[in-house]
Amino acid sequence: MPVCNLITTTLKTHEYRYIVATNGGAAIMEAASHNPDIVLLDLGLPDMDGVEVIQKIRSWSNLPIIVLSARSEDSDKINALDAGADDYLTKPFSVEELLARLRVITRRLIFLQGEKKMGDAVLENGDLKIDYQAGCAYLKGEELHLMPMEYKLLALLSKNLGKVLTHTYITREVWGHSLGNDVASLRVYMATLRKKIEKDGDSPQYIQTHIGVGYRMIRVEK
Repeated sequence: MPVCNLITTTLKTHEYRYIVATNGGAAIMEAASHNPDIVLLDLGLPDMDGVEVIQKIRSWSNLPIIVLSARSEDSDKINALDAGADDYLTKPFSVEELLARLRVITRRLIFLQGEKKMGDAVLENGDLKIDYQAGCAYLKGEELHLMPMEYKLLALLSKNLGKVLTHTYITREVWGHSLGNDVASLRVYMATLRKKIEKDGDSPQYIQTHIGVGYRMIRVEK
């Protein structure tokens, strides 16, 4: 409860509107009834595991879910992200970090709303432009010469802009399965893709690595 009180006080102070659910069943009902912009979800619930809540919400909605949990193992993060969570914040966390994560999700929602208005054919992110209909990508106006697998990875990450995608999710989407050696292949293709789109390999601008978990494409401002 102290953490819940801290979060609600923070949200109220920064003029966020919120609804509190005391357990997983109530959270699912509130999400279905009110269709909130963002869900903040603790995995340790009195009636069910938080991952089950994610799975149930994902069966009918793509609304952003940020997990707040004391579980810090990579396997816990991977399970939550694979179930459909958008982000994972480990307790203890600072109020400033929580607000930063909320701002990231809010920017992503605004961006995606703008993209829907313009149509889904082209995505522009910083100097990177992806034409999905043509199957081409451009950096600073010059076409990138990508291998088919590199383009598939770029398209998948860009269509989930701002969201952490796990190794399992990516390999299933790109290869159609997730076998033991697929993650090694994924790392190889990701390395060659980065060489083509990143100015500085040591400080990537577009594709962020979450060690032991997966990758995220970052929203870049021009």
